[in-house]
Amino acid sequence: MTALPASTPYALPGPRSRALFSREQRFISPGIQQIATLAGVAMDHGQGATLTDVDGNVYVDFVAGICVASLGHAHPRYAAALAEQAAQLTVGSFTSRARTELVETMAELAPSGLTRLQLFSGGAEAVEAALRLAKSVTGHYEVVSFWGGFHGKTGGVLGNLGSTFKHGLGPLTPGTFLSPYPDQYRVPLNATPDSVLDACIAFLEQKLAIETTGKLAAILVEPIQGTGGNIIPPLGFLPRLREVADRHGAFLIVDEMICGFGRTGRMFGLERDPVRADAITIGKGFGAGFPVTGLLTSDAHCTATPYALPSGSSSSYGGNPLAAAAALAAIRINREEGLVENSRRMGERLREGLRPFQDRYDFVGHVDGEGLLVRLELVSDRATRAPLDKATCQRIFLECFRRGLITMAYGPSVRLNPPLVVTEEQIDFGVSVLREVFDAIQDQRTEAR
Repeated sequence: MTALPASTPYALPGPRSRALFSREQRFISPGIQQIATLAGVAMDHGQGATLTDVDGNVYVDFVAGICVASLGHAHPRYAAALAEQAAQLTVGSFTSRARTELVETMAELAPSGLTRLQLFSGGAEAVEAALRLAKSVTGHYEVVSFWGGFHGKTGGVLGNLGSTFKHGLGPLTPGTFLSPYPDQYRVPLNATPDSVLDACIAFLEQKLAIETTGKLAAILVEPIQGTGGNIIPPLGFLPRLREVADRHGAFLIVDEMICGFGRTGRMFGLERDPVRADAITIGKGFGAGFPVTGLLTSDAHCTATPYALPSGSSSSYGGNPLAAAAALAAIRINREEGLVENSRRMGERLREGLRPFQDRYDFVGHVDGEGLLVRLELVSDRATRAPLDKATCQRIFLECFRRGLITMAYGPSVRLNPPLVVTEEQIDFGVSVLREVFDAIQDQRTEAR
């Protein structure tokens, strides 16, 4: 039987957490994730899909380090693989057994034809490498991405972020363009859920014809938008983008940082809407907690210059022996323990538990998802779909936390992303906590009318 948090709500933060958090706040720079600053809790250790803070409070984790902890926390085989490699060799770009076995494994696992892997340490680093590759192959220099998209925070990709994050951080890289993503709930362009795909493709074609100089190097897209809110586009979106890319002589780069390695109930997110990608960026669940990312491409493309010049795509940390051992262990554990299938089954169970919320609560507008990438939209008005106010969302987050459930409910587009090792008991616990907290919110909304 899976260990679950205590039935009595915690008084948070506990004294040890409060003391440690206060010490850290004296010296750590602002800008860390909201989940940490709002909770004010110091974590001590984890096991599977649970975390335990320094005061001994246990939590079921529905965040997984923003989809990073695919194997959960403190997986014994993963820890042993890292310890073994750390005792031998950790850094350097020389060939190692771990890296050799990793690239061989990825060549077998990756979508057809993408047998070449370059390794990096951060997501933005891999995406920037993909853009350099696209420019090297095509001789073009313009890039289009999508509203709601997230591809990192470095200067080379900042213009490709489809959000207000980049406000105040200009100027942006020239030649970057943004187009609407076909969200079937918050539908753009005055379209309908049934027409949104055609509308978005038509808008994209018009944008490319009017705004660019005709030198499109790449279309950069997430098969499901993670940071944007776990937004699932209509089927056919990726193949339509492939057609657009081909007409413009451009790369189709599929960003699988969040979607890859079982998160969607498939090994890769693009398997839901099969398409031939020219490059795929990978990370997060790829290393299961170790900072390792990668760029997959083909034999035909990987030799293009200047991308392929000596040191043209090197990284001091990418692909070092420790990083390679971590990624290799994560992939093997994922496959041998059937975590892709568990993601599919547990995701279905979670969505089945949440769907009744749409009728039960007037502030729940939408439930959707693929695998353990689940979307829960909170609204102030069902008709207009206006987002629920921030104060209520933060209260939901804290009340869930007090009951031993870690979520990303501090904003109206709630992303639920448990580790792939999550159990039925933990899924059911999470649904029961959300129901208890939402009941209280619903009662207060009713009384206020």
